[in-house]
Amino acid sequence: MFNKIVVGIDGSEMSENALRLACSLAQKYDSELHLVHTPQPHTVAFAMGAVAGYHAVTTMPDPAEVREAAEKILSKGKEIAAEVGCTITETYMDVGDPADEIVACVNKVGADLIVTGRRGLGMLGSLVQGSTSQRINHLATCACLSTV
Repeated sequence: MFNKIVVGIDGSEMSENALRLACSLAQKYDSELHLVHTPQPHTVAFAMGAVAGYHAVTTMPDPAEVREAAEKILSKGKEIAAEVGCTITETYMDVGDPADEIVACVNKVGADLIVTGRRGLGMLGSLVQGSTSQRINHLATCACLSTV
């Protein structure tokens, strides 16, 4: 039923749940699994401030810090997949709008399912711009599954 599944992750608990569900589907249907992360400097800045114990972020991270944080999220995604016996076919990381990047990946690999968390780390931005999962549903030409 599903030959290629694209999973969008952002490091949130919901995106990790989405990945676990996608792994289950990939095992059931013998699907390829493609993992997409679109690093957002403001969420990296928030995480850096939270780790350092600051209540407010005063500086934005440089591109190297953003890339390092993104690589950690993709690495964690591979670990989660391995824990449940799945292999990630390929990972994708590019700066931009997460919904646009996920749909671009779908189009590039010819996926027939997108799996994302219903809410992720971008909740503040979604109040202004609309949620990533809603935008994906609007843009995608394949099936979409949003998990909690």
